[in-house]
Amino acid sequence: MARLPVRLRLTLAFCLAMAVVLTALGAFLYTRMGTELTRAVDLDLRARAAATVSSLAQRERAPLDAGRGLIDPDESFGQILTPHGDVVETTPAVAAAPMLPPGTTRTVTKPVFLSRHVVGIDDPARLLALPVRLPGTVAQPAVLVVGAPLGDRAEALDRLLLLLLIGGPLALAASSYAGWLLAGAALRPVERIRREAAAISETEPERRLTVPPTGDELARLAHTLNAMLARLQEALEREHRFIDTAGHELRTPLALLRAQLELATARPRDRTELEAAIRSAAAETDRLVGLAEDLLVLARTRQGRLPLRREPVSLPRLLTGAAEAFRARASADGSTITVESPGSREATANLDPVRLRQVLHNLLDNALRHSGPSGPGRITLGAEHADGVVHLCAHDQGQGFAPDMLAGPPPNPRPDAGSGGLGLAIVGTIAAAHGGRVSLANHPSGGALVTVSLPTVSAQSGGAQRRSAAACSRIGPAAVADERGAHRCGEGRGGCETDADADVEGHVHAEPVGQRGAERAGVEVRGSERGDGVEPGEVV
Repeated sequence: MARLPVRLRLTLAFCLAMAVVLTALGAFLYTRMGTELTRAVDLDLRARAAATVSSLAQRERAPLDAGRGLIDPDESFGQILTPHGDVVETTPAVAAAPMLPPGTTRTVTKPVFLSRHVVGIDDPARLLALPVRLPGTVAQPAVLVVGAPLGDRAEALDRLLLLLLIGGPLALAASSYAGWLLAGAALRPVERIRREAAAISETEPERRLTVPPTGDELARLAHTLNAMLARLQEALEREHRFIDTAGHELRTPLALLRAQLELATARPRDRTELEAAIRSAAAETDRLVGLAEDLLVLARTRQGRLPLRREPVSLPRLLTGAAEAFRARASADGSTITVESPGSREATANLDPVRLRQVLHNLLDNALRHSGPSGPGRITLGAEHADGVVHLCAHDQGQGFAPDMLAGPPPNPRPDAGSGGLGLAIVGTIAAAHGGRVSLANHPSGGALVTVSLPTVSAQSGGAQRRSAAACSRIGPAAVADERGAHRCGEGRGGCETDADADVEGHVHAEPVGQRGAERAGVEVRGSERGDGVEPGEVV
């Protein structure tokens, strides 16, 4: 039954209901007709019995002949019986035997109707028996019995039954056909909605279904389907944006890898330099693989949660390594990268080094990509470790963020964060995985400031979150959290003030202290305290 079409199921249900109704109606008509015919016969028998009783009271001869004019002589008969069942008087049609047995005549104390077969009458008969007194010197009790055959009644009921058996199926067929048409008319709007839905293709995802002005279930169905189409359109557009942004983001490490390979083959080099170039290319390849894996994770993981492998990380080494990876690209763009490294007591944090490196690479890539008319200029990359929270800050001198990005919530950790690109989406996802946050701001002197706050343990108290407002004080304005934890960029007291007067822009090579490379790095490292082998203001 469930596999049948809806229209056919509705028609079958309507047909079954009509069959029940017609059967009940036919049974009611048949029973009512029989009752009315029996009542008509009873009225005739009462009139005949009244005429006979009147004749007996007047001592007329042949009292059974009285009232025969009320009934067809061929359709009436009667007897007068003693209480013992003896026949006192009878009509010729039933003269062969008493109409009632002696046991019945003795129980007749009031008028009573009986239906039974009578000797001499072919059809069943309807009888009326009532007690009477025979005329004479001494009145004798007797029983008057008058009757009429029920053949006409049976014939009328048979004709009615024949009409019901013929007309009932015809009426059922006609009503079923009407039900078929009615079901089709009721489902026609559904078919129209189906055709409209089938006509909606990928080339016109903005098309919607026509909502009928009835306000009924079909209208609600159309509204629901339109809402679903809107969600599908949004998902389709998000997928397209993800593919476009993913291709753009994958281009960055590929271009970096290509630049390193071209640099290695630009002039003859010795074995040591070639091995270093190959190792650097291999490292960039690993990062490219990691980015592809992160893209898959972003596409498949809900709520931006990524698996982390926390371990002690040297923040100065990580900052310098990230800056060194973008040295060639920054030099090609006419930009320099300045590194603000923390002191010795704050130089190590318990974070995921792979994810942290990816955060820094995305911040630097965004800074280089969103440049101003004269390029990004100087890019400042810094870190602060305070109250169990590491604050990574990146400030450039480019175009800055659009006002709508700063007015809205923090960067959405989803791969479709359109205005921020996939880079900020990945940064937001990694920050959320660490239990941290990302804040955006525009510095008064120009350029964008991105602050990534990462707790070094899995859970942080609210006090530690609030005390982090002064982090990155050498880079730009802070981003603090309100009581609900929502991030507000450019708010708070003190903190994150850009060092616009920084005057040292050397060329630093990201190698251990004592190695050469000041001419090749394009990166400046400045330490706030002596630690990790780096002197304040020392070029390495």
